[in-house]
Amino acid sequence: MNIQKTNAARLLDAAGIAYELVPYEVDENNLAADHVAAQLGEPIEQVFKTLVLRGDRNGLFVCVMPGDMEVDLKVAAKISGNKSAAMIHMKELLPETGYIRGGCSPIGMKKPLPTFIFESALLYDHIYISAGVRGLQLKINPQVLIDYIGAGIYPL
Repeated sequence: MNIQKTNAARLLDAAGIAYELVPYEVDENNLAADHVAAQLGEPIEQVFKTLVLRGDRNGLFVCVMPGDMEVDLKVAAKISGNKSAAMIHMKELLPETGYIRGGCSPIGMKKPLPTFIFESALLYDHIYISAGVRGLQLKINPQVLIDYIGAGIYPL
């Protein structure tokens, strides 16, 4: 199978960062992380989702968290220096990040956004994040990812 390199993969290549592209079967009716984890045959705790939020003070920011977790908006606001935060509307995702729902990667967004990765990522030698399109995941070392995108770790 010929896997098309995504922008995120090209950026990692340019930085000399090791990763693996892992394809999976997309179900348009189920873009949830548990479906992706099942397709990959990996534990949901290692399949991370990328969520884009808007804070009341500092604008857009990103939380990267295990697929089985729900974002805690109070914690998200606190770590990003906001009083409150909310998920952005689906229609804003593409214009703001260049990515669509189910294919949003923390690497290669239209403009760099403050990014926070849940601390459990550091328990693994690799995690999965979206490669920037539906149907393709990036398998990467979490510390390498954190260093590359300059992410913060939460909870602090």
